[in-house]
Amino acid sequence: MGRRMPRVYLIRHGETEWSLNGRHTGVTDLPLTANGERMVTDMGNRIIGPGKLIDPAQVRHILISPRQRAKRTEELMFGDHPPPKCSIVIDPDVAEWDYGKYEGMLTKDIRKEHPGWEIWKDGGPPGDTPGETPEQMTARVDRVIAKIRKIHADAEANADTPEEADHSDVIIFSHGHFTRSFIARWCDFPIAAGYHFSADAGGLTVLGYQHNTLKEPSLLGLNWYTEYQLQSK
Repeated sequence: MGRRMPRVYLIRHGETEWSLNGRHTGVTDLPLTANGERMVTDMGNRIIGPGKLIDPAQVRHILISPRQRAKRTEELMFGDHPPPKCSIVIDPDVAEWDYGKYEGMLTKDIRKEHPGWEIWKDGGPPGDTPGETPEQMTARVDRVIAKIRKIHADAEANADTPEEADHSDVIIFSHGHFTRSFIARWCDFPIAAGYHFSADAGGLTVLGYQHNTLKEPSLLGLNWYTEYQLQSK
């Protein structure tokens, strides 16, 4: 059995009114619904704690989007198990894709104005209220990945034992399109590959490495502990 290599946990915020009806929610600072709060509290109780999927003793860094829905998700999920040796940072680089004037719109309505529109190839619109392009989003996600890979590389270089190096997990509390973009870029795919990954409200994605080496970044688990999965337990 190989080492338990360091991991990155991507957690999308819980349910909001706009996530329920499919509106593009970038900079709008919506709260969680009551059901969203219940969802992430239940999820935290299941997966966070000694001996559980996310062991607070192994977490060294938490990055949180500036939006309240992400901050509240982090607060509710950790509950009585805050990581004892961890930096917690509000990081604008893990915010959601900026949709510009498409903020709050449904995809079907955007396509009435911009036929064939796809976030992965078109991004937010140009003009007086521009959004982020796929190239800008790629650059932002890549900055976060570079930061995390340096954390993991430094931990390995400075550790006295392999086990100590592996206690350098990172958790990101963020959003749907950011999560899907991050998965694609972590695996060295173009950002448009994010189209093929799922990130439901309250969903958990696990990323890490294969074959005991930091040279093989991999997707380990996708969209775990969603509302449907919790209800079916």
